[in-house]
Amino acid sequence: MPARVIRVVIADDEPLIRAGIRMILTSAPDIEVVAEAANGREAVELARAHAPDVLLLDIQMPVMDGLTALDELGRAVPDVRALVLTTFGERENVLRALRQGGAGFLLKDSAPGELIGAVRAAAAGDAYLSPGAARHVVDQLASGRAAGRSEEARRRIAELSGRERGVLALLGEGLSNADAGRRLHMSEATVKTYVSRILAKLDCENRVQAALLARDAGL
Repeated sequence: MPARVIRVVIADDEPLIRAGIRMILTSAPDIEVVAEAANGREAVELARAHAPDVLLLDIQMPVMDGLTALDELGRAVPDVRALVLTTFGERENVLRALRQGGAGFLLKDSAPGELIGAVRAAAAGDAYLSPGAARHVVDQLASGRAAGRSEEARRRIAELSGRERGVLALLGEGLSNADAGRRLHMSEATVKTYVSRILAKLDCENRVQAALLARDAGL
């Protein structure tokens, strides 16, 4: 038996999609699907009731869409890590979802191994972007639409120490605490302490928001 089981809620309005995701996730010995929601309102209610480690959240749902649900989750159950599910054609929602506190972004056509890995990464507190979504984020941040945020981002990171900026830059690359520690020759625990300090100084809710701020600032 695994030392820790990751508890997951799946929120998608298509029963077949939910069934497929459940089948993939339950094939992993360390993941348990505790509930399923068919709309955003149910997703918030079930997250509140079950307090899962990870919520897989579709964007396009009836009653309440995923982005609105993400806002409510931040107020109702801030400890739940929300992985946003979407299709290739909806990538314009990537930045908005991540800036609203999403723990990552996963395309619905991702391979089973990627889905399981994303859930594990989110449960561990790491950010996760599927390769397709990551490319879109980079493109968005490199475009003129990101220019207005760059000056503000640079102003916000100015109060960080040199070492804190170094850690933040690695967050911007999507590195986990362990990988950042190896790069900086620090222990994982030390990196975690730096990340907590950075989030507090920058008033970021999670490491994904900090990573996007690092990108905006050009780190």
